[in-house]
Amino acid sequence: MKRLWTPAWIARHVVTVVLVLAFLALGWWQISRAAGGNTLSWAYAFEWPIFAGFVVFVWWREARHTLRGDEPERPAEPVAAGDDPAVDGTGSATRPVVRRPVRVARVPAAAGGMEDADLAAYNRYLSWLNANPGARPGDYPG
Repeated sequence: MKRLWTPAWIARHVVTVVLVLAFLALGWWQISRAAGGNTLSWAYAFEWPIFAGFVVFVWWREARHTLRGDEPERPAEPVAAGDDPAVDGTGSATRPVVRRPVRVARVPAAAGGMEDADLAAYNRYLSWLNANPGARPGDYPG
């Protein structure tokens, strides 16, 4: 619990209390406006308490994370060449394994002698554009 009484955490506690009180006060103000006939204020009357609840949720989550943060990290154990580090002796998984990525060779698809007429025309158009860098697409003679 001493970790929650550091200067940084005291500032977080104060900011949390101030924000929750301000959001609840704004919600109460919107309820009074809504009771006076402003129908849009009904939405804000529900919105401000939700904001206050969100502030409390974030504060609670961060405090819980700080309190549970004292679990010591285990050093990595060397792995023998034939061992699978992801599985212990009982066959259950112990920790994820990061392996080297597999490179896949890209082989161009074989044309097979049959080429689509539209594809052939488009390829001729692209090669003409490449051969004539200053030309506009409307200048294509084909």
